[in-house]
Amino acid sequence: MPASLDPANPFAAPSTLPYRLPDFAAIREEHYLPAFEAGMAEQRAEFERILTDPAAPDEENTLLALERTGRLLHRVSSAFWNIVGSDSTPGLEAIEEQVAPRLSEHYDALYLDRRLFDRLEALAARAGSGEVELPDDAAYLLEHLRRDLIRAGAALPEDQQEQVKAINARISTLEAAFSRELLAESNDSAVLITDPAELDGLSDAEVAAARQAAADRGIDEGWLLELSLFSTQPQLVALASRDVRERLHRASLARGMRGGDHDTRATLLELVRLRAERAGLLGYDHHAAYVAEDGTAKTAAAVHAMLAPLAPAAAANARVEAADLEQALRADEPDATLEGWDWPRYAERVRGERYSLDDAALRPYLELERVVHEGVFRAAHELYGLDFTERTDLVGYHPQVRVFEVHDEHGDPVGLFLADYYTRASKQGGAWMNSLVDQSHLLDELPVVVNNLNIPKPPDGEPTLLTWDFVITLFHEFGHALHGLLSDVRLPSQSGTDVPRDVVEFPSQVNEMWAWEPQILAHYAVHHETGEPMPAAWVETLRASRQFNEGFATTEYLGAALLDQAWHRLAPADVPAEVDAVEAFEATVLEQVGVAVPAVAPRYRTTYFKHVFGGGYAAAYYSYLWSEVLDADTVEWFTENGGLSRENGERFRAALLSRGGSGDMMAFFRALRGRDPEIGPLVARRGLTPVA
Repeated sequence: MPASLDPANPFAAPSTLPYRLPDFAAIREEHYLPAFEAGMAEQRAEFERILTDPAAPDEENTLLALERTGRLLHRVSSAFWNIVGSDSTPGLEAIEEQVAPRLSEHYDALYLDRRLFDRLEALAARAGSGEVELPDDAAYLLEHLRRDLIRAGAALPEDQQEQVKAINARISTLEAAFSRELLAESNDSAVLITDPAELDGLSDAEVAAARQAAADRGIDEGWLLELSLFSTQPQLVALASRDVRERLHRASLARGMRGGDHDTRATLLELVRLRAERAGLLGYDHHAAYVAEDGTAKTAAAVHAMLAPLAPAAAANARVEAADLEQALRADEPDATLEGWDWPRYAERVRGERYSLDDAALRPYLELERVVHEGVFRAAHELYGLDFTERTDLVGYHPQVRVFEVHDEHGDPVGLFLADYYTRASKQGGAWMNSLVDQSHLLDELPVVVNNLNIPKPPDGEPTLLTWDFVITLFHEFGHALHGLLSDVRLPSQSGTDVPRDVVEFPSQVNEMWAWEPQILAHYAVHHETGEPMPAAWVETLRASRQFNEGFATTEYLGAALLDQAWHRLAPADVPAEVDAVEAFEATVLEQVGVAVPAVAPRYRTTYFKHVFGGGYAAAYYSYLWSEVLDADTVEWFTENGGLSRENGERFRAALLSRGGSGDMMAFFRALRGRDPEIGPLVARRGLTPVA
């Protein structure tokens, strides 16, 4: 432990709680900054010992020594970045503002040190000559470290390295700023309703949640409709008032471009420009090329070749869907033109008429507790032999967080799963998985993983009834959790979801299939009051409706993915200088790529695209569809081999889920499937015919 860190600081030593769960009951805001400072100092000293070791480099004194560095920094970082996204405060935001650039500088100082590059080159030469023999995981680590150092600028002249370091520090500052601005902007953009008649269509639980949201903001009268991260807000399905729907939709689409303190445009434009400058310094045509090389796509051209043919096909489907919905709208509003605020409501109406089903009918059968225990957890048990026991004696980072201990079929410990399902003003929008402790045999650690969602919380004592979309999200995010929980690797840097960005969504997307599995659905789709199962006809109708509105879903996704690519293919000189140009650039791109469909906004517009400007998906949002190619092909493999079974679960776990980033993900896929992935199952799933 560094002498500068108070031994009473909860991060000073590994947690003594089960599975090394961070001691959130003891952690206070003032503990983070000293722990970050001490952690960076400790890791610098550890690197110095490695780089000054006179012995010839080998696995133990170089690769494994590097893997063991930074344990204090990892402890504080994993806890801090989790809570900043899940339960932020002004104090935490101030720490983030200080720490983000300093961490960037810290890692640049370590990984742009020429001595590290030379030591790894020397080890590669020894391994190549047969003087040193490396296990497969260590050889893969060495290969990637060498490539990563080159991609970071280790081979650049010193003056250009300094430019890269300065850019990295500024990018870290801007990404943190974008997230803070967006959270504040989304909170400010929530729509206040003062006339109870305007809430017509919302359930009693939704009305109560809106009232509670207003009360939580200190609003004595009225109801607050809070915004999710998506462009299209979930409340649009239920709200009867077209005027209210329009207000809510316009508020969503305007986020980040209204001027004022929380406008995100200046921040994102500087980010785009700096990423482009850095890519140029590192020898790439643009940031999209830099990112694609690090994934399984390898080139931005390959990304374009996958996305571009699907765009006109998706848009054509969306236009057909729009015509149907406009006809339904005109039954209520004879002279109306279909708008974005109408689409969800009339899609639900047409779906209900066509398939005799709607969200309001489904929700009483989709109660959160039952979906989690009899759906998500049951599927994991049937496939992987996992059992989940709630540990009420273990404390999460917020009172709403629940902690579950996970065991395998032999009763052996697997790890901890933390569930944080409800929305709150301090939580970023969307849904995600975090890792607090990474599984690793080298460090003798078992995994601790977190799932975050943003489900509106009903009043105390009321059941949490879900939409079908939330059910799918629960299964999806738990797929990420399984990727962490079932990790079985030696090296911490290769644990769980530490895989190329464009395949990290693959296991989570595969896990969505079990939401539809008859053996699972029959257990969780039960009326929360009567205990009656969801009617069999409804289940069949639900399955039959899977391609309904798929033109909309694919078009809104491609709009976002292609916007991401367009921004990150720009040269520095081509990035707009004025914030007013952001909206025009966006409109031009959507028109050029063929997804400018009236009433279908991109899933995220540029100014609230947190994945890209406040997260890790810059030039990589394509990865959801790229991963879905693997997902759809794997779902077909499960189906061909009998579906839900321990045998199939074990084969999938052994081939992919347990391997983390310890080798080539595409080789792991081929080991399961016997061939490279094919796009046919995805095209069939989405009802598309690619256009050449």
